[in-house]
Amino acid sequence: MDAMLREYLPILIFLGLAIGIASVMVAASYFAAAQRPDSEKLSAYECGFEPFSDARHKFDVRFYLVAILFIIFDLEVAFLFPWAVTLGHTGLFGFWSMVAFLGVLTIGFIYEWKKGALEWE
Repeated sequence: MDAMLREYLPILIFLGLAIGIASVMVAASYFAAAQRPDSEKLSAYECGFEPFSDARHKFDVRFYLVAILFIIFDLEVAFLFPWAVTLGHTGLFGFWSMVAFLGVLTIGFIYEWKKGALEWE
């Protein structure tokens, strides 16, 4: 059991150093920075503009469709490489699992296509 725990010692040292360095950097920036808050800096809109509409308005569905499109292609590529490398070891179960995954992604792609998210205006 001790040998197994010793293997995690470098990871714990690395985490301790990372937390320590991050804490020192945050504390140094707090003490070194000029702290002169005024009413303008402390206001809700630091840019200087008064709010001109309600912040809780509905977004166009195209924003979400573009995000779904990104996820479809990003996840597909990210999961296809390890799957292709280990296909010989995973066998038929691994093959059909990936076919099901690609099917779900294809359904999402067809949904976006039907909604017109691929038509740029």
